[in-house]
Amino acid sequence: MGKPFLFLRMHKPFHTLVFGLILFAALLGLSFIFPKNGIAFNKQLALKFPSTSELFETKNTKNISTLLETIDELDSLDSLESKDQNHPTQQQKRDSVSKLITHIQYKNKAALNNFFESLYNIKNSSQSIRVLHYGDSQIEGDRITDYLRLKFQALFGGSGPGLISLMPISPSVTNKIVNGPGWDRYGVFTMKDPRITHNNFGVMAGFTRFMEPKKIYDTSDYIASNLMVSTTKLGGSNAMGYKKVKLFYGGSKTKTWTEFYDGPALVAADSISAGGLMNVMEYQVGLGSLSHTFKFSGKDSPNFYALSLESDKGVYIDNIALRGSSGTFFHQINAQQMKDFFNYLNVKLIILQFGGNVLPSVKDATMAANYGNYIKNQITIVKKLAPNASILFIGPSDMSIKQGTSYVTYPFLEEIRNAIKKAVLDSDCAFFDMYDCMGGKNSMPGWVDQNLASTDYIHFSPQGARKIATLLYTALINDYNAYKSSKK
Repeated sequence: MGKPFLFLRMHKPFHTLVFGLILFAALLGLSFIFPKNGIAFNKQLALKFPSTSELFETKNTKNISTLLETIDELDSLDSLESKDQNHPTQQQKRDSVSKLITHIQYKNKAALNNFFESLYNIKNSSQSIRVLHYGDSQIEGDRITDYLRLKFQALFGGSGPGLISLMPISPSVTNKIVNGPGWDRYGVFTMKDPRITHNNFGVMAGFTRFMEPKKIYDTSDYIASNLMVSTTKLGGSNAMGYKKVKLFYGGSKTKTWTEFYDGPALVAADSISAGGLMNVMEYQVGLGSLSHTFKFSGKDSPNFYALSLESDKGVYIDNIALRGSSGTFFHQINAQQMKDFFNYLNVKLIILQFGGNVLPSVKDATMAANYGNYIKNQITIVKKLAPNASILFIGPSDMSIKQGTSYVTYPFLEEIRNAIKKAVLDSDCAFFDMYDCMGGKNSMPGWVDQNLASTDYIHFSPQGARKIATLLYTALINDYNAYKSSKK
């Protein structure tokens, strides 16, 4: 028997071309006959196919290259190491390159004057001032806030990141927290935690404990736990220059034995008091270590509202990131407790940055207007609790939803922005239009294409957050310099 022949049929490129043309023709034909609204299987599930116009449409992504070049030039001006960043020549350059940038908007021109006056007099004051930056997930990880802190502390003094949670929701570029056993967080900023019967949630709209609350007090059990906070070098030399650590707490049924270590060295060991809406323990640090440990032991855990890493005087800008929040929670926190916090911290500016989380649920202009009224009510509450503080509201960014093959601005985003703006300006507060300053309608895809926002078409990347922070800082410092000129 002879050897069998192995026949190989050669694959020709022409066959691939013909197959591709046939497939393309079939898909093109399908785009003509497929129902415009798709084939619905139920209320949640539908099969859709792009139409011919969608297949060949030109993407409506905005060109933001000129805007980004302007921001980069602003950032380079503000990154000069000179302390005299308010020199007339430099200010003129900043003004000239910021002409494309949206400025802070006012109905009452004096809306930020309390804050500006505090900055103006800070060198002659023995007291530090605080800026509380409340926001949703856009500011998580100390984004946007860290740039503002860096710039203002360079000009007006101060070091340290300020307030941080003892159990952050997301990691920060500035600080790292390692919790021992038993820790949990209890919040109010999206909805009130059902495990909590009181409303003492503190200045950060939530607290942490190393044991769960007890309905029936058990006097027999002692519980021990620990916590370590460290500051990273990524936060910069200013963030690492703090000289004291403050612990804000309250509400425990008994005293809690507490040891505080600066690096390996035991600095203090004592019982911290029971009860109280807001108690403060202060620990001095300065041994060169950027790591500090608390060891706790007691029959009940205090409600720990915050740590603060700070120095003696200057400006502190605190990042209070509240994932999922729409900013409508201040009425759910004990008013006297919030007032005590605001007074103790000497708060001179409160930044509110919300609106994005409510957007997916808004179905018409009436719902958008209602949200504006909710924001106005919250601002009224904050103004009563902190009458000496200015309020600046940062509107939502552009957010995209997929429509066919393109990403387009969410329906009713501009209505939400307009409702917030009206509420803010009618309340004699200041408004910064983040949506407009990043390019307006359908600008988010351009930021995603430049790796300045994530592919969820909602959140900025760290690089994008820095550009937004540059715009915000430029607007604030320009208005402060105008205020300072009027004083002279």
